[in-house]
Amino acid sequence: MFDFNRNHKALVLTAFGVFLALSLGVAVFPAYQMEDYTPIPDQPKMSDAEIKGEDVFISEGCVACHTQQVRNIEMDKTWGQRPSIPEDYYYSKQRMDVWRQTPSILGSERTGPDLASVGERQSSAAWQLLHLYDPRAVVEASIMPSFPWLFKEVDSTQVDTSDVIVAVPKDIFNKPGKKIIATEDAINLVAYLQSLKQPKLPEGSAPKFIPFSEKAVKGKESEKESATSSLDGEKLFMNTCAACHQKTGQGVPGAFPPLAGSKIVNNEDPTKMISIILEGYNELKGYGPMPALGDQLTDAEIAAIMTHERSSWGNNAPAVQVEDVKKVRDSIVKNSNSDVQ
Repeated sequence: MFDFNRNHKALVLTAFGVFLALSLGVAVFPAYQMEDYTPIPDQPKMSDAEIKGEDVFISEGCVACHTQQVRNIEMDKTWGQRPSIPEDYYYSKQRMDVWRQTPSILGSERTGPDLASVGERQSSAAWQLLHLYDPRAVVEASIMPSFPWLFKEVDSTQVDTSDVIVAVPKDIFNKPGKKIIATEDAINLVAYLQSLKQPKLPEGSAPKFIPFSEKAVKGKESEKESATSSLDGEKLFMNTCAACHQKTGQGVPGAFPPLAGSKIVNNEDPTKMISIILEGYNELKGYGPMPALGDQLTDAEIAAIMTHERSSWGNNAPAVQVEDVKKVRDSIVKNSNSDVQ
């Protein structure tokens, strides 16, 4: 029917038609079909700062080393409470225009940890800023490059009330009369990282992790049983607090305060320490603010963490009971409700 040997026009048009059909069938139509989903109920929309921060995340090449996809295998439970689903990316994957899709943030390599729920694992803005300025200041073995161009060195007299000062240890930056402040790009990037939290799915609808083997399943079951019987305060501390206060309890000088020898930690009355964990703290001069963890930790988890901290690194204070934490939490809630009224 087609004499391709002599009719070159037919050859070119046929080749182009096949290419166009394959492009539409393999790339274009599936791309639009993949966008045919709705957000998860109560999934928060991205703010302007978070959208700008995502642009910085992409432009700085963070996608080359960090994934944002929790696979449905047991080993990925480190990075999230459930496997990722397309709806998780509803707001961050909107098309740039009719021709361009947003760059992929899922990633394909984990040179660094997965970031799908980094906003829950590490919610401290002060920690994130210092980590961007000098990763090894908070993670000694980190191979992540620093991003000094996201910060500015200014005279202390030029610091404005709206500027975000980065708490940098003196052994890294020791210039009297000078301060390191975060640029708008750094602030937006941290806002984006803090927003990375897996939205909660309706009860019973979350996909399950696939265990490696029957042995792994039994191991998880026994682990769950032991977790319900008694919480491991040291493990909870390592997962929640060690990034800032370090596993030695010594903190990071000039950035995050030590827990070893702390008067607050060793106080026989744990009320103030409980309040700090629940509501956060920003009254210690020379150190970065601590984020509130009341929404992330249960009363039992806070009691277990505090008991570990109050009996480690030379500290010697009484154990904290769940009732102690509950009492302080109820008091905070009561005061908050009375303020609203």
